[in-house]
Amino acid sequence: MKNHRKFLAAVASIAAIASLTACGGVKDVNTASGSAITIGTTDKITSVDPAGSYDNGSYAVQIQIFPFLYAQDYNTSELSPDIAADDGTWNDDGTEFTVKIKEGLKFANGHDLTASDVKFSYDRIKTINDANGPSSLLANVESVEAPDDTTVVFKDSVPFDVTLKQVMSSPAGPIVDEEVFDADKLTDADTIVKGNAFAGPYKLTAFKMNETASYEKNDSYKGLTPAKNDAIQVKYFADASNLKLNVQQGQIDVAFRSLTPTDIEDLSKDSKVKVVKGPGGEERFLTFNFKIQPYGESQSDADANKAKAVRQAVANLIDRDELSKKVYKGTYTPMYSFIPDGLSGHDDTLKATYGDGEGKPDAAKAKKVLEDAGVSTPVDLKLQYNGDHYGSSSADEYAAIKSQLEADGLFKVDLQQTEWTQYNKERVVTEDSDGSYPVYQLGWFPDYSDPDNYLSPFFRDGNFVNNGYSNKEVNDLIVKQAGEKDATKREEILKQVQALETEDLSTIPLLQGAQVAVTGTNIKGVVLDASFRFRYASVTKS
Repeated sequence: MKNHRKFLAAVASIAAIASLTACGGVKDVNTASGSAITIGTTDKITSVDPAGSYDNGSYAVQIQIFPFLYAQDYNTSELSPDIAADDGTWNDDGTEFTVKIKEGLKFANGHDLTASDVKFSYDRIKTINDANGPSSLLANVESVEAPDDTTVVFKDSVPFDVTLKQVMSSPAGPIVDEEVFDADKLTDADTIVKGNAFAGPYKLTAFKMNETASYEKNDSYKGLTPAKNDAIQVKYFADASNLKLNVQQGQIDVAFRSLTPTDIEDLSKDSKVKVVKGPGGEERFLTFNFKIQPYGESQSDADANKAKAVRQAVANLIDRDELSKKVYKGTYTPMYSFIPDGLSGHDDTLKATYGDGEGKPDAAKAKKVLEDAGVSTPVDLKLQYNGDHYGSSSADEYAAIKSQLEADGLFKVDLQQTEWTQYNKERVVTEDSDGSYPVYQLGWFPDYSDPDNYLSPFFRDGNFVNNGYSNKEVNDLIVKQAGEKDATKREEILKQVQALETEDLSTIPLLQGAQVAVTGTNIKGVVLDASFRFRYASVTKS
């Protein structure tokens, strides 16, 4: 097994990185010949290190440069081996899952990629346990062992865990180089780039946080989706209007996340570009901070019943149809379930329980909920949203929500927005902080195509949302469904979870939407498929 002495790793990689541009600079790869494919986005990056992020912008980088044990092939929701050599096997009692990895794997810097790196990658996510990281996805994984260079053994707390392989394909699954990354703290992008610590389809050769990223094909990659192109340039835009203008004028080849609905409608009529659509799964929702929401646990007037009444009154006043049609022009559709339409367990409990029972708001019902709990009106509500990560239409969306909540005098809303990198840190409840936002916007781009991914990261203890919510019955049912192999019984458990959440309302689902990219007419191979991700490896330019 490999040692962790970083100075040896640095010496070993000097030759490999001698020609690289410094991380803070910008290197235009192959642009003189025009062969580089340029992609534009407004999605912000939190961290290149997989242990420090659980957001779409960061994962959009990680999925290109790091390998996984298993991944979804294009145009399918089924998992295939990436650097795994087999489909894995459970032991007799379903508590251990053994995976063999391919022999002769290497990182771009020449370091061997062995089972030790796999164990290291999973262990450090749990050890670091970053508030914005994906450690919640590994809640069922008790330990990972590497008995030899090509064998990895996962000990799982849920017998025959149906979600384990899906988790291996998620933001918790990137395999990193133990000779470059730190075991107990996040590793900065500069170190990662200089260490050439990549074993995915691409190498990240230059990087400037949320400005530019340069990728080159990684010839040592032996996984599922080798790159069909030699180089990718990614440019990060501050707003959607510039992103639209650049793809219209041919200054970028692909625009992906997040053009406004109006922009997409306009571009669909432009013969110089193509609009590519993919399956849905994206969710937009409201989150309540259980510590500092009105009557929350840390407030001087804390009252659990009043706090729940506030949440339920909000649910009674939301008009999803207005948000869908007026703000998003149908590119997002109303979501009344915690599990989106199309997945097992989908149940429109929020539609039946709140508002008029048909999807429209009901102010009288909201007023009664508040009165019955002894809540004085109007309720002062501080509502936070973010416009650079979730798209510029968020401003219109949350202006509409403010109007809906204030229309009948039940709420007085203080609406504010914050830049994403600050927002993502300030929203969470930690041991040292109760968070900064009583009620706030979040979005969800699923890690894998399974209903569990709309429950565990939201409601299980140690969840990604980190809003101070905990319900033992919900937690135990989520664990139970993960090990239920009978599809009918599992669906029943999924519906039980949603029934409980419909009462608790730690989050309120608002909308679900499809993926959209816009490309030049000379670009082929942009696939927005069941993986819910845009992988650059399939894109070609003529």
